[in-house]
Amino acid sequence: MSASFSISIVDDDELVRTATNNLLKSRGYIVKTFASADEFLRSPQLEETSCVIADVQMPVMNGLELLTHTRARGCDAPFIFITSFPDERVRARALSAGATCLLPKPFSGRKLIKCVDLALRTDRRPGA
Repeated sequence: MSASFSISIVDDDELVRTATNNLLKSRGYIVKTFASADEFLRSPQLEETSCVIADVQMPVMNGLELLTHTRARGCDAPFIFITSFPDERVRARALSAGATCLLPKPFSGRKLIKCVDLALRTDRRPGA
């Protein structure tokens, strides 16, 4: 079942991208990684992604702005945000913007998988 879902990881931290990629691939997901929001938005993955895992704090375009841009382009894939600077204001903004989860870095693999499972319960892929 996991192999039918494509997860996009958008984070400027290469170590976070690599670790998250490895965890999700070990669970059978198709995973694509991106070093910036712009790189993700320019990719064909925007149309194919089942779920986006994005850092809140990134240079140029942050994760919340990325969510706004993806929605404007018709992509309604669920978002999971990760952040090194969790506070109640960031949590409230992320959840009110439509995020499924907000995880503080460092996060456990178990918590991330729980968020991914929650996000994918409703298949929002176009044509699905």
